[in-house]
Amino acid sequence: MERDSTWPLRLRQDSHRMNASETRLQPIIEGTKQYVIPLFQRQYSWDKKEWEVLWNDLVELTQLEVRRSHFLGSMVTMPTTSVPEGVSKYLLIDGQQRLTTVFVLMALLRDASRLNGDIQLADEINQTLLVNPYKKDSDYYKLLPTAVDRDAFWRLCTGEPANPQNQIVKAYQFFERKLRQSRISTETLKGVITNDLSVVSIVLGADDNPHLVFESLNAKGRPLTQADLIRNYFFMRIHVNEQDQMYAQYWEPMQAALGESLTEYIRHYLMRSGSVITKSDVYFSLKEIISRGNAVEHLKELSHFADHYQKLLFPKEEPHPEIRKALFRINRIEVTVAYPFLLNCYEDYHRGGLSALQFLSILNLIENFMIRRFVCNMPTNSLGKIFPLLYSQALSRNSSNLLDGVKFTLQTRGYPKNAEFKSRLVDAKLYGGGDRTIKTKLILETIEESFEHKEQVPFDSLTIEHVMPQTLTEQWQNELGNDWEITHELLLHTLGNLTLTAYNPELSNDSFEKKESTI
Repeated sequence: MERDSTWPLRLRQDSHRMNASETRLQPIIEGTKQYVIPLFQRQYSWDKKEWEVLWNDLVELTQLEVRRSHFLGSMVTMPTTSVPEGVSKYLLIDGQQRLTTVFVLMALLRDASRLNGDIQLADEINQTLLVNPYKKDSDYYKLLPTAVDRDAFWRLCTGEPANPQNQIVKAYQFFERKLRQSRISTETLKGVITNDLSVVSIVLGADDNPHLVFESLNAKGRPLTQADLIRNYFFMRIHVNEQDQMYAQYWEPMQAALGESLTEYIRHYLMRSGSVITKSDVYFSLKEIISRGNAVEHLKELSHFADHYQKLLFPKEEPHPEIRKALFRINRIEVTVAYPFLLNCYEDYHRGGLSALQFLSILNLIENFMIRRFVCNMPTNSLGKIFPLLYSQALSRNSSNLLDGVKFTLQTRGYPKNAEFKSRLVDAKLYGGGDRTIKTKLILETIEESFEHKEQVPFDSLTIEHVMPQTLTEQWQNELGNDWEITHELLLHTLGNLTLTAYNPELSNDSFEKKESTI
């Protein structure tokens, strides 16, 4: 159901080390054993579409006069070491969606049998197909889901109320409605699931590389993000007994803090050393680094730098008020291209190598560099090569003073000088689409702040107003004179014609006198 059903058979032909065989579900799930879903896997994600297909297949099988097998898909597992008194554990590399759904159905059939008074069938399902009845703690359960799904699944197994918003619980509720609406007996459905559903079971050997198998499997299914593959690779190289702790302590907080920005963070983290890495090469670049060292140590460092990156993305997390304000300003003009450099600066600041004043000066310098280039209309495509190398180049210029090193290096990297900047600031067309309006508003705010008025204006409520309006009235044309069209074209979006106001809608195309008295 999840991918091309011929793929597992091809895999068997391609690798002599993998033990592949077609088998019914009953020997897969009965007996004292446990399937461990790796932490790098996604949480349970089947929805109504997949449930509906499976249910219709089951109903069709119950109606056949001559029983036949129905191929459910592949299951790739790898035996893991466990303590002598523990259950046999298998890492479930592929097939977690199918197998989890099967166990949900087993929990439902057990509960339905009890309601129907068939206690013997309910006990048989529970003790042979759903749990390991003579084991304790987590070994009691035949399936060990990822942390997000674990509590809900285990509650279904023990018959306790579970979070109705969890996708596994929603699956249980879906099949419960279907079973209630049908005339299929629980014993018949249990027999179809255990005896008529078949899978190709692929058991990896000790010499097989499970992360490569996982990558090739998912290349044929729903595409993974670079961060998904990186998580996969990390936890394939971390012992199964440490995975829960490492995931909870390092990966999960990082993923929660950065969300969809996680892949981009890892790219910028890798670029700290000066290399330029494309978005499509993030996984392979980090994989090469991890393969040469200790995966846990690399994960710790990645998690550590993620704290810095979170503050770059969300400046409110930075406790120092002046640095927080500078980060908000940089954040507004989207200087993400400088993040590899700023990650190194943040680390120096964190370790005491940079004072708060020095770090603040570097942030202000980067803002100034970007705004000057914007005003002077300099291309941005070279920035991607400037910033990854900036940290090492600045240290090579002045190893004892990073700030001076950065100033010196940027001066040789297209930093507009005062004379050029002042000249262009007068006639540059600042206002426009994209991020031009954001940068222009920041310039106007900075000019306003420079007056150091005792009453500070709240800039959030202000917008940019064109003193000479974008659409000229007849009065404006008369006041501008015979060359009003040329004047309008040349000066409309320049700094001298722009101001901040909270009265933008009210002013509209009013005359200069009225605007002057209002603003």
